[in-house]
This record gives sequence, C-alpha cells and structure tokens, in this order.
Amino acid sequence: MSFMTDKARVFATAAHMAVGQKRKHTGEDYIVHPVAVAETVLGTRYSDDTYIAAAFLHDVVEDTHVTLEQIKDQFGQAVHDVVQALTDVPFIENGANRKARKAIDRDRLAKADAGTQTIKVADLIDNTKTIVEFDPNFAVVYLAEKALLLNVLTKADPTLLSIAREQVYG
Repeated sequence: MSFMTDKARVFATAAHMAVGQKRKHTGEDYIVHPVAVAETVLGTRYSDDTYIAAAFLHDVVEDTHVTLEQIKDQFGQAVHDVVQALTDVPFIENGANRKARKAIDRDRLAKADAGTQTIKVADLIDNTKTIVEFDPNFAVVYLAEKALLLNVLTKADPTLLSIAREQVYG
C-alpha cells in the first residue's frame, strides 16, 4: 500500500473508533468493513491510490463526525469526489423517507465513474453477507433495494457485479 492508502486506513480507523462504531450484527470494530471493501477493490483494475483510499473512507462522512471538507483537505479533490459520490443522503426528521432517499442515492451513483461504482459493489457484497446471515427479516427489504441499485451500477467491475448479482438474486 502507498502512503496515501495507509493514511486513509488509519484515518478511517480513528474516525470510526472515535464514535465507538461497531459492526451491527457482529460487534466487531467497524473498520473491518472498510478494510474488506478496500481488499475487494484491490483485486480489480481500480486499485489505484484514489479508489483504495476512498474505499477505506467510504463510510466516514455518513457514520462519523468527519466532513467532506476534511476529506478534501487530507486526501485531495479526487478522493473527496469519490467519497462524496458514495455518501448516502442522510436521514432527516420529517425529511425524505427511506424509499425516496434510496432513489436519490441510486440516481447519484448511476452517474458515478466505474471505479466509484466498483467500490459501491464491493460495499454491497460485504454488507450483504452479514445482513443475510444475521438479519433475515431486514434482508428482504435490503435485497430489494440492492436489486434496484445493481440495475444502475453498470460500469462497475464485471466480476464483482456478477458476485453481487448472485448474492442479491440467488
């Protein structure tokens, strides 16, 4: 790994630990998920520093106190842009419901470049394993949402898309 990707891993670890974030179903330190996503992306042609750093950082804006401005300051515009594309619309009291937020997220990700879409597919692959195993009731809703998402992630790594489709469609 390069200095930038090591820095991103350390930064993401610290950010998730600062808020005490654990994996919902396993209780593991949250960083195991971004590490799994980054390792999955490393196996694709999108394994340059920008995409690997963004893979480590893909959840920090959603889940911690880190801002997109901090990502830009620490890692540059390119990583910022990828993380921004991967950051879901937040839940806001009396705001858009889950279905509307997921539609907004799909529209944004449909416009993302192939490397960004590849990170999202790697994220989906790792999350799907856990959700299907530990939360079968929510998995019904989750898999339906991910089926719609896979319809727009057409530029992602074809091998990862195939794995994700197998998980989602069975």
